[in-house]
Amino acid sequence: MTTQIIWIPPTLALLLGYLLGSIPFGVLLTRWGGAGDLRSVGSGNIGATNVLRTGRKGLAAATLLLDLAKGAAAVLIAEAMWPGTAPLAAAGAFFGHCYPVWLRFRGGKGVATLMGIALALHWPVGLVYAVVWIALLAAIRVSSVAGMTAAVSAPVAAAFFDRFDIVLLLIGLALVVLWKHRENIERLFAGTEPRIGRKRG
Repeated sequence: MTTQIIWIPPTLALLLGYLLGSIPFGVLLTRWGGAGDLRSVGSGNIGATNVLRTGRKGLAAATLLLDLAKGAAAVLIAEAMWPGTAPLAAAGAFFGHCYPVWLRFRGGKGVATLMGIALALHWPVGLVYAVVWIALLAAIRVSSVAGMTAAVSAPVAAAFFDRFDIVLLLIGLALVVLWKHRENIERLFAGTEPRIGRKRG
């Protein structure tokens, strides 16, 4: 009985994280904003970059902030309710965003949600993530490169700040981000990856 009780908080944290992470804000906001079904636009991805391809900058900004916020909220709420479960909630939120059950497990690429997770786990790591992401976006205007580099910076920053307790988690999540960007990587090598501001067919 005691063993069963011990597993309740981690399970609840994982479930809470997944449910929060699986909220498809990009799909909901574009639908409510009259921009149609986001999954039929551009890359079909549900993240902020694809929302931007609808021409609705406000919706794209809102999607970015909400995707970030749901990752942070999952970690903070879980840790407040069940101390020590933040990493599980983080993993749940990330995979909820990338593989939401409501969209037949076809979700986003996790860049914004991972930033929210990093900020909530250890804000200096999240700050490094944000600086790398924003700086690269401004410099080269290639969303995929900025996002992947920012994701890889998270475990590096965690190690730098002696937060080795979250390094393995962040390595795992960064690897998933890279996997979700595999088509972007192919286009980068082919020289066909679009820049921000250029519409895709």
